Order: sequence, then C-alpha cells, then structure tokens
Amino acid sequence: MKGHICREYYEKQTEGTLKVYENDSDEPIFECKTLELADRHNQRNISCIPEGTYTVAPRYSEKYKNHLHIKDVGGRSLILIHWGNYAGSMNPTTGHPDIKGCILVGRSLKDITGDNVSEVLHSKSTFNKLMKVCPDGLTLTIEQ
Repeated sequence: MKGHICREYYEKQTEGTLKVYENDSDEPIFECKTLELADRHNQRNISCIPEGTYTVAPRYSEKYKNHLHIKDVGGRSLILIHWGNYAGSMNPTTGHPDIKGCILVGRSLKDITGDNVSEVLHSKSTFNKLMKVCPDGLTLTIEQ
C-alpha cells in the first residue's frame, strides 16, 4: 500500500488530505482529512513532521490500541497516526491538543469550538476504516 498526504500550512495547525492507493493503482481506495500541529521546523512535541517519504507500520498501545507508527522521522520518535480531534486548538476536557506531533485522521474538518481553528470530525470511525484498508502499514509520502 502507498499513501499520500497533501498539506496546507496554517499558523496554528497543518491540515491535509490522505489518499491511500494499492501499490499499482492511481485511483485511491480510501480518502480522509488529516490534522497536525503547525510547522515548527520539526521541533519535538510542538511541530508536524517534515515533508518526505516514510515507512508506516502497525503498532499497539494501551491508549490507542491498534494504530500506525511513522518510522524514521529524523530527530523524533513515536510519531503515530491515530484518532483524536484537536491539534491547533485545545481539547476542552484536557486543556491541551490531542497530539504532540502525530497525525489525526477524520472524515471532515470544522471549527467546533468557535476559536477559528478547525478540529477533525468522525475521527475514530475514520481511523477504524483506515486500519481495515492498510492493516499491514504503508509507504507514506507527505508534501504540500
């Protein structure tokens, strides 16, 4: 499997569209929105990861159960693709974003908190569909 995220950069966050393809196809078999932290030059816990091509492998943790691990991100570790809603805005329950450098997926983006920053919607159901499409991981290219 191969994946491609096309990004748009904003002051408080990075929005994108993920498309997943069979290795020999030009037609996506899955598509969703992505949400990441703003570009802060790959600084740990406050930035999206750099554009490039990465190996993404399945991983398990108690917090996210089955999820995807983006490997070999220079200067970073444990960059994941998982569910959540808040990147550039604060989760009203926890008081902080749902990520520290990972990628959130969802069906759409919308400002649900009224702070002029988008959140990702339907994240868990979208993430579950993504895991069914690429349970063994994929090669992911990220670009603008």
